[in-house]
Amino acid sequence: MLRRDGLEIHQARSATEALELMLHYDFRLAFVDVQMPGTNGYELAELMRGSARTREIPIIFVTAADHNEIRHFQGYEAGGIDYIYKPIDPIILRSKAEVFYRLAQQTINLEHQRDELRESAQARDLAIATLRAHADNSPLGVIECDASLNLLGWSGGAERIFGIGAGRVLGGNLGEAGCFRPETLAQFQDWIAGAGTVARHSAEAVATGAKGEINCEIYGSVVIDPATGRPSLSLQVLETTERHQSEKVRALLVGELNHRIKNTLANVQAIMRQTLRTSTTLPEFNLRFSGRLQALARAHSILSDVTWSKASLGQLVRDQIEAGTLDRDFIDVSGPDVALSPEVTLRLALILHELGTNAAKYGALSQASGRALGRVILSWTIDAEGLSLTWQETGGPRSAHPHGVASAPI
Repeated sequence: MLRRDGLEIHQARSATEALELMLHYDFRLAFVDVQMPGTNGYELAELMRGSARTREIPIIFVTAADHNEIRHFQGYEAGGIDYIYKPIDPIILRSKAEVFYRLAQQTINLEHQRDELRESAQARDLAIATLRAHADNSPLGVIECDASLNLLGWSGGAERIFGIGAGRVLGGNLGEAGCFRPETLAQFQDWIAGAGTVARHSAEAVATGAKGEINCEIYGSVVIDPATGRPSLSLQVLETTERHQSEKVRALLVGELNHRIKNTLANVQAIMRQTLRTSTTLPEFNLRFSGRLQALARAHSILSDVTWSKASLGQLVRDQIEAGTLDRDFIDVSGPDVALSPEVTLRLALILHELGTNAAKYGALSQASGRALGRVILSWTIDAEGLSLTWQETGGPRSAHPHGVASAPI
């Protein structure tokens, strides 16, 4: 009478056999005969109620006894939920079994739905946690606000940029956090007021961060909650302080480079005109002009090595010796260590080149017929007026000027 598709039926001839089956299978309903050999139905029901595995199985007692309130109370007290009386009416039996069959199916379906919902919730929580972790690791600071700029979210990136923990600001107003200026907050309000027409916004602003004032780029997204119709604002903040500083330095360097290029070109033009006035032939002009340009180029190299800050006078003199303008065997050099400005370095390089060239052609280092080479004494001192450099030649042809003295600010 109970058999049907999707229903599995087990029979036990004693309470012991029934308990063994209940340890192996998950039953949804038990028909228990009150009169059984050994342990009766009421005692079996009490044993079932004492085990966590069988406690929830509904029990319908089967009995041939007359309707008796005392017996009914005994069965209900043992955990039964209903009675079937012999002789068994098939319609009543099937009806009561059908009720519990449907309840069991619903329970199974609910358990499957519960498991699916639990898996979906776990997947959702994992996705949210992953998204939050990525947001916290991102260089962007993510800030979420409602229509009144009350803070709903404050990522780890926002904590790093502004030096404020989420616990201090969440639930409060963005204006109270002290990160953005009033004009920037007003701009955010304008973005929210335009919800529904423009969803994405961007701006550059100066904010207050962990290290004081910072430059930042702000990207805003405004969405409207379909349930409430209220807009919300999400801000992604990228700190650009280092980039702004780099741009300022680059602009300064470009300006300085342009200035130096103009000065260099002016020096080359002056050297060309001076050389042109004092040269009588093209080969002579080429030789003298090339020498002066090389002296200027070597001075530029020295300044490049010190990033155009301060050049050493000793290094400048050694460069002239290594270039062959001054003969190391016939020059005596003395003087303290002196740091020269770029302008003085360039001028002094040309001066030393001219003095060395003149000494080699006409002065102490010239090889007059039957006469040995003389010597050059190059010395410098520093006093209150600046740098004084002395160029003295001995042993060469007679000259109207026994020595030369040049002075210039360092």
